[in-house]
Amino acid sequence: MRNTIERIYVDTSVVNGVFDHHMPERVEKARKFWDNVRNGKIRIIASDVLRGELNNAPLHIQEYFAALPESQIEQIVSTNESNDLAAKYIVEGVVGESNLNDCRHVALAAVAGADVLVSWNCTHIVKLNKIRRYNAINKLLGYREIEIRTPEEVIYD
Repeated sequence: MRNTIERIYVDTSVVNGVFDHHMPERVEKARKFWDNVRNGKIRIIASDVLRGELNNAPLHIQEYFAALPESQIEQIVSTNESNDLAAKYIVEGVVGESNLNDCRHVALAAVAGADVLVSWNCTHIVKLNKIRRYNAINKLLGYREIEIRTPEEVIYD
């Protein structure tokens, strides 16, 4: 049994998942994830990229995130280091330039030394060939490999 609290970087899709009524199974799993945050089993890492994207989200999504306990949130900001790493993912063709924020999320998680990055973005982030390519670049540049999972994979029952 793990005694330490996971430090989990979350992207915007994890917050939006609570309200994704087109995928009811996702809503339930997202709510369980956030319950784990509220009850102290998970500490999330929230970046300025996440906050910027949430600023453009509907008010109910902003309010849901704002109601989380501050004690369970580690705030981080983009740096030249994380921006350079994100740019490297683009240059190496992991995803296209239009997906820069996805790369910024992965880079921020890597630079922050997150235990896990959690996302519902199964096109540009949580996809085996993408994970392998992100991690190959991370390893080449001296970062440790990062676990990339969906919220359902990190829920404590």
